[in-house]
Amino acid sequence: MTRIAKLPLALLCTALALPAWADGPLSFNASLTSDYRYRGISQSRLKPALQGGADFAHDSGFYLGTWGSTIKWIKDSGGDASTEFDFYGGYKKEIAAGLTLDVGLLKYVYFNHELAVSPDTLELYGALTAGPATLKVSRSTSNLFGFSDSKGSMYYDLSATFDVGNGFSLTPHVGRQTVKRNGSYSYTDYSLTLNKTVGAVTWGVALVDTNTDAYVGAKGKDLGKAGLVLSAKLAF
Repeated sequence: MTRIAKLPLALLCTALALPAWADGPLSFNASLTSDYRYRGISQSRLKPALQGGADFAHDSGFYLGTWGSTIKWIKDSGGDASTEFDFYGGYKKEIAAGLTLDVGLLKYVYFNHELAVSPDTLELYGALTAGPATLKVSRSTSNLFGFSDSKGSMYYDLSATFDVGNGFSLTPHVGRQTVKRNGSYSYTDYSLTLNKTVGAVTWGVALVDTNTDAYVGAKGKDLGKAGLVLSAKLAF
């Protein structure tokens, strides 16, 4: 079995392990993207990626989830992992009229990565949503994605989603990644995404850019350069 084939299998096994005794919806998603950009940086060497996830939401506001994607950056760094797995849990609730709080914990895992400094990362996050706008702050409680001595790195995310009619939504975003004690790798990213939902499928096109050229992949590829990302996501 290939590593790509193992991705949906692992996601399914994790989903089955979610607490079936609790009341709440269990949902799944699968997607294909022309480039897996995370915080503006390509994780797939500017190539397509296969992704999928499962989410469980309890009526109380507590939730659990898992998500995964094929990647190339670990191998480009001399390691062996070709997949990323995310595991998260938190609490999301409207705390005042029109104001929603979301707090949680997110673990990024790269099984059998074989890198000298582990890329596995644990982050705490908190977000406030008011109307169409969301401000989210994340703080790493471990080293950040393989950077040595980078515990305490921060990511600030400001975005908004606007319904522009006929099933289309427009999402502008700006983010700031600080890498503790590795300042040359800190940067700002920007994106503008247009989505169109047709039935269970959401089609997307995003213009993504950053102000850094410090992230370089195989053959000297600039992983933070401006690019257009196409995606299709199935929810079920």
